[in-house]
Amino acid sequence: MSAQLLTIEVSRLAPGRARLRLTGELDFDTSPALVDAADELRRDGYHELDIDLSGVGLCDSSGLSALVVVHRTGGGPIRLTGTSPSLQQLLDRTGLSEVLATRSAGRADPGAEAAGAR
Repeated sequence: MSAQLLTIEVSRLAPGRARLRLTGELDFDTSPALVDAADELRRDGYHELDIDLSGVGLCDSSGLSALVVVHRTGGGPIRLTGTSPSLQQLLDRTGLSEVLATRSAGRADPGAEAAGAR
């Protein structure tokens, strides 16, 4: 059985900000592609990264590790969007939701709420 590939679609949103839309499985075989894509964007001056996980069907410990590597090696924030309920639960249980800014498909953007409260 062959592993499902990971597709990464890159959109340059604004100067210094880009989105990586992932589709497929983020696992041992595919997680280096995410790290490489983020590194390339950062070399090109894109330090704020939105990582859209709405198309990810599976994320294992290697996928979680890749997200941490992208977070730690960057010169700016990363935001995870479109997390499925099961992925959000995994992020919560591992404590990574406290480290990585996340927004699941069913939750409001906490940054927008905080901005509106000012």
